[in-house]
Amino acid sequence: MILEIFFAAGCFWGVEKNFESIDGVIDVVSGYSGGSYEDPSYEDVLKNRRIQSESFLSVLKNIGLSDEEKNKNKTALINHTETVKVIYDTTQVSTEYLVKNFWEIHDPTQLDRQGNDVGNNYRSAIYWTNEDQKNIAIETGQSYQKLLNAKGYGEIVTEMAALESFWPAENYHQDYLLRNPNGYCPDHSTGVKFVELGSNEEFGQEIMPLGGKEIIVIGPEVEGTCLFCLEFERKVTSNYQGTIPLRSTPASALKGYDIETPTWATPTIIFVEDGKEVWSHQGIMSSEEFYMALGDFKLGIGSEAHKVAFNDGTDKRFCVQYQIFKDTPEGIFVDKLSGRALFDTAYRFDSKSGWLSFTQPVNNEVYEVVDNSYGMTRTEIRSVSSDIHLGHVFNDGPNGLPRYCINATVLEFIPRDGV
Repeated sequence: MILEIFFAAGCFWGVEKNFESIDGVIDVVSGYSGGSYEDPSYEDVLKNRRIQSESFLSVLKNIGLSDEEKNKNKTALINHTETVKVIYDTTQVSTEYLVKNFWEIHDPTQLDRQGNDVGNNYRSAIYWTNEDQKNIAIETGQSYQKLLNAKGYGEIVTEMAALESFWPAENYHQDYLLRNPNGYCPDHSTGVKFVELGSNEEFGQEIMPLGGKEIIVIGPEVEGTCLFCLEFERKVTSNYQGTIPLRSTPASALKGYDIETPTWATPTIIFVEDGKEVWSHQGIMSSEEFYMALGDFKLGIGSEAHKVAFNDGTDKRFCVQYQIFKDTPEGIFVDKLSGRALFDTAYRFDSKSGWLSFTQPVNNEVYEVVDNSYGMTRTEIRSVSSDIHLGHVFNDGPNGLPRYCINATVLEFIPRDGV
């Protein structure tokens, strides 16, 4: 059966994106519901967001009011809340699953706001379209209240009522975060999940400082509900093999860290040293942006390695790192930032040039760029994973093979038995 149910849990951009990621959901439409005036626009909803009539709080507790009381409330100007219409197939996803997801993705104890989004247009609400949805909303709300109380939260202030009207929002609000990919998903959830009362199940394993440098990626409290986080994982962290530990975690699992950046936006990427925040970024990052920031953090701005990696610099001939790397045992040389394998000692040779030399790279881990700097035409070699400058390739290697002339300061070495 195809049904519709309506949820309000803060800014509808993130709520829409969340429900669109659930299997069995056919479509999600952003719009406005719960107000006392017709044909609202986004400007109207924003203009009226500070209205607080005497009957407004009773509207939030609309269940149980007499018809006379409900009619009295209708004489007051009530603003609309940003709402999403969720169209779903009950053979693929249950109403209970969707309603529980609604409770978990926001803080239903916050009145007229979600996080930094303040105003009655951001109030929490469920609007049902049949009695089964109503019963599930009430029953799950009561169960969730007990779970919230156990975690120290206050009373749920979610408006719960039958749908009276829904006005689709302007076109530019529909699929907003899909059309604006360099954004973030606001995470206003409490971190409290539906588990059996009395269960010892935790909603997030504690993450403690490791000491030294580390990377923390803040994700949603409900795993898999932030599409930007999934995209960042696919494009960046899934390929990361660097020596600085990288961990993804909900904010609620962090223990013992000194972090100043608000963690309600997901993803939030934080560079930490000895448990203290050094740098952070809220929202998704491209691979290039991530590795440029990581280069500052790991290599140090102004270091020789940093100049080589990001300013197309060149190691000094016979530099210290070259002397260390030229006679290593068998193994591989990896990208100093991403940790990806770049060159194998099986193809290393002594070119007498003062730079590390190889006849070939690891397949698909480097790419070539024409370099016309200094009045010459050369072929530059860059890392596919981090896009840092590695060196150049020339056609004067042994036995007619290429010579990959590579800067040692942007590499790390892993012995064969450690690969």
